[in-house]
Amino acid sequence: MNIDQENFEVEVIYALPTQQKRIQIKVAPGTTCIEAVKQSEIDIFFPEIDLENVKLGIFSRLVKHHEVLVPGQRVEIYRPLIADPKDVRRKRAEKAKDEGRINKKTGGKV
Repeated sequence: MNIDQENFEVEVIYALPTQQKRIQIKVAPGTTCIEAVKQSEIDIFFPEIDLENVKLGIFSRLVKHHEVLVPGQRVEIYRPLIADPKDVRRKRAEKAKDEGRINKKTGGKV
């Protein structure tokens, strides 16, 4: 049996606000998510990616680095958050309260 027939395609993707990069690679059965990212060499295009600590996902589901891939999957490389979403919501609510746009007791609109 040809070894190449056992290999299958997966996609590695990384997106910034202004650009994205999608790389299709062939991997062997048993390849993990982080191994696919390394094989794609996407860090050549985006040297800021910290391969040791990067968060990965498959179709918007957070996965561990050692999760084994199956044919047709897309490994997504997530950027670190620049702001804590809870802090952003809290600040937005405080601003609305200060501007009188919400009821101070119930939090509802005035």
